[in-house]
Amino acid sequence: MAIKSQKDFFSGLLFTAVGVAFAWGATNYSVGTGARMGPGYFPLILGICMAVLGAIITFKALVVEPADGEGDKIGSWAWKPLFFIIAANLIFGLLLGGLPSIKFPAFGLIAAIFALTFVASLAGEEFNFKEVTILAIVLSIMSYAAFILLLKLQFPVWPTFLTN
Repeated sequence: MAIKSQKDFFSGLLFTAVGVAFAWGATNYSVGTGARMGPGYFPLILGICMAVLGAIITFKALVVEPADGEGDKIGSWAWKPLFFIIAANLIFGLLLGGLPSIKFPAFGLIAAIFALTFVASLAGEEFNFKEVTILAIVLSIMSYAAFILLLKLQFPVWPTFLTN
């Protein structure tokens, strides 16, 4: 059986693998019932849905011919966006919580969001400092309002060396 759409085939395999991993990981927690859901209920249902969706997409990629008649080939890896998006998330986590093992202080939510926004924006084709700054300010305000004011989550907002 030949692959008719490479993009659909490999994205379906990815969905299936992630779904199976979530469902399998959820079995380590109490699942409960529909009326009294345990901590493993949502990841189990989500994993099953993702795996089924992935299987359908993979099957469709093997059976249905693409509308444009081409094989929907996969291009080369986009290394620059991949690097900057992963780096932005790692920097966000590092700045938000710090790294006590090497005595790196937590810089808090605001600094972490600014860093995340600026590093992730480097993944694109063009960089506009003014637009990225406005986006970082808006995201910081909205995150502060949502997580600190409304949800009352307890994590540092400002750098620890400024607040202590």
